[in-house]
Amino acid sequence: MRIAAIEVSHWHSLYDAAYLRVLSALPDVELVGLHDRDAAVAAKRARELGGPPTFTDYREMLARTKPDFVVALGRHSGMAATAHYLLDHGFPFMMEKPMGLNAGEVSEIADKVVARNAFVALAFPQRYSPFVARARRMLADGAFGPLSHLYFRLNRPTSARYPAWDSPWMLDPAEAGGGCLRNLGAHVLDMFLHLTGDEATVTGAQLSHHALGQRVEDFASVLLRSASGVLGVVELGNTVPYAGSDSEWKIAGRDAILVHYHDDTMRLITTRGEEVFAARPAEALYSTAVRDIVDHWRRGEPPPVRVHDCLRVVRLIDQAYDLTPRT
Repeated sequence: MRIAAIEVSHWHSLYDAAYLRVLSALPDVELVGLHDRDAAVAAKRARELGGPPTFTDYREMLARTKPDFVVALGRHSGMAATAHYLLDHGFPFMMEKPMGLNAGEVSEIADKVVARNAFVALAFPQRYSPFVARARRMLADGAFGPLSHLYFRLNRPTSARYPAWDSPWMLDPAEAGGGCLRNLGAHVLDMFLHLTGDEATVTGAQLSHHALGQRVEDFASVLLRSASGVLGVVELGNTVPYAGSDSEWKIAGRDAILVHYHDDTMRLITTRGEEVFAARPAEALYSTAVRDIVDHWRRGEPPPVRVHDCLRVVRLIDQAYDLTPRT
């Protein structure tokens, strides 16, 4: 499987998700080209990945390397144009969320994916988490009874990590389309939709730039209501003062509450009392998600997470921004 990557200055090429490290470790996978508009960054990434050829024009890279599959990263402001080029030229690909600056851009991509019957995947790693697996089993068994609410907190390290990882554009609202809400929101909003199995509406939102003083928000809180009346509370931030995470997932119903904490423990509360147990995934969630995408493509199956899944969460992100003053 010959893979080329577009705009590898995006931090997820080597950090956090580390898509290219994950892919290069898979059997029968070869990285045949790395693209970035900054030749020095492309060369730096290539040194980390065993020296694949580098390019500053992804069109030239695709024409010369003729990859089987493409990993499309890049600035949010340029993602839609890249996606349309790949679709128009018949390349199967996975793309980093949010796939565009707003739902209008992502909707046009989704329409073209359907028209072309194209393989376009995204990695939503939390779908593979022990929390989601346990919650879905309990939902299938009716163990929660009627659902009441879901709560998600995802607070990541200071946004200074973006310039340090060659992605300073993440602090420019024109390039990024927002801050932690635009970047992190997809993960937890998808969990709300995935677990409730329902559409949702944003009923309230607020943003803060107070902690870091950047032009993009460093904290956001969002209120949701599903079509069936289940409530959601989402908190997103870039304010953890070290290289770690402060997170919590919760799903609550009449008969049970399931909570997952950032230290990979889960707490189950029922009428019988409380149970606390370890919930560490067998491997990094992004590794599982990327391998699943590759396996689906190799089997000729549709991707496990599709553009329309991304579109649903980007619509909610747009709704949240529309309810808050932009500065």
